[in-house]
Amino acid sequence: MTDPISDMLTRIRNAAQALLPEVELSHSQIKESIAHILKREGYLADYNVEGKAIKKKLKLKLKYQGRKGIIAGLRRVSTPGLRRYVGATEIPRVLGGMGTVVMSTPRGVMTGVEARKQNLGGEVLCFVW
Repeated sequence: MTDPISDMLTRIRNAAQALLPEVELSHSQIKESIAHILKREGYLADYNVEGKAIKKKLKLKLKYQGRKGIIAGLRRVSTPGLRRYVGATEIPRVLGGMGTVVMSTPRGVMTGVEARKQNLGGEVLCFVW
């Protein structure tokens, strides 16, 4: 697989459209960091890591409001073929601040708002709204 983050976002998008209660995917530190941000921002009900060493799985429990998912959209910004880096003053806003920008900075994976407060730039991973 060339882009595991894109695979994660696609699995979440497909599960939300199919109204599935949870999504299971292979574990990595960056996926776990993204899941932590999505939970903290209110897009996921919960997430947990199961298994040991190489067999680790990441289980995400999706959140719904009636028959509609809380996550209206996900978009991968930086891809393996074209990385998108921004400075602290150039961090984009999603839907005028209603969505979330997930960034990879020198101090770890964080939202665009946190990066702006800490005056950090980095790679723009994805937009969530």
